[in-house]
This record gives sequence, structure tokens and C-alpha cells, in this order.
Amino acid sequence: MQNKLLVGTGLALILGAGGAAAQTLQEVQSRGEVRCGANTGLVGFAAPDAEGRWVGFDVDYCRALAAAVLGDPDAVEFVPTTGVTRFEALSSGEVDVLARNTTWTFTRDVDLNFTFTGVNYYDGQGFMVPAELGVTSAMELDGATVCIQTGTTTELNLADFFRANDMSYEPVPIETNAEGQVQYLAGACDTYTTDVSGLAAQRATFEDPQAHVILPEVISKEPLGPLVRHGDDNWADINRWVLFALMAAEEKGVTQENVRELAESDDTGSPDINRVLGIEGEFGRMLGLDNEWAVMAIEAVGNYGESFERHLAPLGLDRGLNALWTEGGLHYPMPFR
Repeated sequence: MQNKLLVGTGLALILGAGGAAAQTLQEVQSRGEVRCGANTGLVGFAAPDAEGRWVGFDVDYCRALAAAVLGDPDAVEFVPTTGVTRFEALSSGEVDVLARNTTWTFTRDVDLNFTFTGVNYYDGQGFMVPAELGVTSAMELDGATVCIQTGTTTELNLADFFRANDMSYEPVPIETNAEGQVQYLAGACDTYTTDVSGLAAQRATFEDPQAHVILPEVISKEPLGPLVRHGDDNWADINRWVLFALMAAEEKGVTQENVRELAESDDTGSPDINRVLGIEGEFGRMLGLDNEWAVMAIEAVGNYGESFERHLAPLGLDRGLNALWTEGGLHYPMPFR
């Protein structure tokens, strides 16, 4: 009897917590802004521009989300988070969504009680070295000093790679990308390791990018994407389908320029496009949003490809795995059905 009581009490607590968590949409709408956990500054993904306005690939996602939920892409508060502070910011409710180069892993999904709502960038970990070292392979880094951001999968992957190849290294711990850049350029470490996209973003800001080489080895899988807290399926659904809407728009040729004209037509000639844009069906109502939620998201930032070309292509990153499935990539938006 005592065991049953304890189980029942625990279940009540879980259900109570879930019920409390299931209010994110209402809280966001009442507050009038989405609180988005962002990087502390990574060019191409999330960083303030010269006027202090946040710009980047992950920033576009947050603005699309705000447009879908609030009808205003500028109704976002960007909260800078580090590899160490990001998960506490999300679990505590300081932010509503985390969109800052975060890898989808088992423990983050299951043990930390987060829900990843999709992958917006398929990446992998690499190494950057000064060209003057003459290093051409990560297999030549035995005994190297390595700038490594703490509290990340990067730190764990680094240890695995060196152990598997019977090599040693000396870590130089850093907390932010900015600190890593300073330490690396000052010669505090022989190599800097992080996601290849992050290395490309860092190198693009260097005075002489050609003086630094990204080595060919990619030592891990890093599926990066937005995540929310467990316990609020509606909020997770909204985040997931905003991402799919941006990908579906690219797949169907819907752009920032033509989306409004298409949405105002009675029939685009494509049932798929009609559903995405709210001309047919009640997908907005199912999410608790305006039926033009996807139109407002696409109108705010363009489709997935437009965002990629605007922010990541200038870093020298090609689509590769991040092309649509129709172009040989991995991005496969789920059906609007």
C-alpha cells in the first residue's frame, strides 16, 4: 500500500509539472516576445552586428518563430549563453527555446529532459591550425595543446579521438568562442577544435584567414538544432513545424519575395503549397496559431536556403549534407498533411 501511494504521488507530481510546463505559448503571447537562448557570438550563426542587432542563421530561426507566434519577427529577446550556461537557462525557464549550435545527443534528450525539435545544421568536429606549423592531418597532433570549449560534446569527442588513436594532448580550456579565438591567435594552443562550421566562422573574422588551415578530418557527428523543455508538446510542435515550414518553402519554391502573393491567391496550383500557406486546411488552428503562421515566418526570413545563402555561404560553407533531400542532402521536411 505504501509503495502504491508513493508511485501515485510521484505520478501526480510529474503530471503537475507537465501541466505547468504546457503553458509556454500562452506565456510567450502574454509577454509579447520569445526569449531565445543564443550563442555569445558566432559570426554567421548568431552575433550582434555593428548596430547591435542580432543576425545569423540561428537568429533567423528565432525571428521566424516569433513571426509565427506573435506576428512580429522583432519580438525576440536574445539571451547569450555559453556551453556551460545554456542548459540551465533553458531548464530554469530563462529562455523559451535554445537555438545556439547545440548537438542532439542521447543524454541531452533523455537525461536532461529536453526535446530537440529538428536539425537545422548537420555538422562535425574538426581542427584548425596555423598554416606555418605545416600540419596537414589531425593524426599529426600527438602532444599538441588544444583550445577546447568546456561543457560541450566537443570536449568529449576530443578525448575519444586522441584515446582511440593512442595520442596525447594538453587541453587549454575556454568558455566562449571569443575567448577561444583570442587564445588561439595568441599562440596559447597549437590547434583549436570545434564544429567545422564554427571554425569556418572564426577563420572568416581573422585578419589573414589564409594563414590558418582547417584539417580534413571530421571526427564526429554533430546534428545541431533547436531544443525546448520536456513537458510541453504544443510548444515543441510549434518549434518543429516552423523549421519544417522554412525547409518546405525552399522545396516548393516559396521565397521571401513571393510568399505573400502566393498566400493571397485562392489556389497556388499546388496542394502542398496551399497547405503550407494556410490556403487549405486548419494547420494554424491545430497549433493554436493564426492560419498564416507559416506565411509570416517565411516572409520574415525567407526559406531555409535563403537563410543559408545569406549567412553561411559567405563563410565558405557549401550546402553538402545541409542540402534538401531532393538535392542529395539530409534535410527532409515532414509532410503538411
